[in-house]
Amino acid sequence: MVVRILVVDDYQAWVRFIRSMLQDALEYQVVAEVSDGRDAVQQAIQLQPDLILLDIGLPTLNGIEAARQIRQHNPQAKILFVSEQRTEDVAREALTTASGYVVKSYAARELFPAMKAVLEGRRFVSAVVDGPNLTNPKGEHAQSNGKTTEKQHEVNCYPDKVSFVDDFAQFVGTSLKKGSAVLVLASESDRVGIFQRLRSERVDVAAAIEEKRYSPLDIPDGFHTFQFAEDLATDAVKAARERNLRVGLGCECTRALCSQGQPDNRGQRECMWDEFAETWDIDVWCGFYDRS
Repeated sequence: MVVRILVVDDYQAWVRFIRSMLQDALEYQVVAEVSDGRDAVQQAIQLQPDLILLDIGLPTLNGIEAARQIRQHNPQAKILFVSEQRTEDVAREALTTASGYVVKSYAARELFPAMKAVLEGRRFVSAVVDGPNLTNPKGEHAQSNGKTTEKQHEVNCYPDKVSFVDDFAQFVGTSLKKGSAVLVLASESDRVGIFQRLRSERVDVAAAIEEKRYSPLDIPDGFHTFQFAEDLATDAVKAARERNLRVGLGCECTRALCSQGQPDNRGQRECMWDEFAETWDIDVWCGFYDRS
């Protein structure tokens, strides 16, 4: 059975990203894409999709109000919010009209599990906003990607460069504060952005560089192959391990460095760093964003 999906978002780069995630999944079919809250209500009534992926910040009618109106016409509608809003209060309000809430920055890892949960009548909440008050109707703790599970390889996809740089810098800053050595594999412009954000957050990057715990690694233009990136990282990891340092690797996951030239639709498998993370027992953070 093919699941018919209505995508509602006014940011076209994000819509393209969602479409790219779903296009190879034969069990899902996008039946319409709309960018307006009122249009979302009309299309939901007319098309009766199996699942609605709904943003919150929409023109003319916000996503939460649109969801309320959709439910008035179809109380059984399956609605999953996909928004960059990550506060518990916003998520709680959204969940009064929907069964799931995914933060866009974590969609690569969480969207498919969230869709499955909502379609099966269960609740899903992004771990980044999960809180004690976000419970399902039976009073059970909301299903999420899992806050308590330590993951060695984290993959995130972002609608734009700003959110990508913000989270990349957060990963680097957290790792440095823990005393880890951090390897940064990214384009020059993104490395500059990450460095500036770290400085603005008062992370002592100069000291980390002096201690050889911060290593920005450059992949020359035209040589963006995974093997080359892996070789660079391997040498840096070996050097850090000789000093008994825990290692964190942050990677700008460009299409050239992704499996088969594009993110895999199953999120965590999208990059080729899983085996590397397990082999060396390091923390790997990968980020991908739409450059169009």
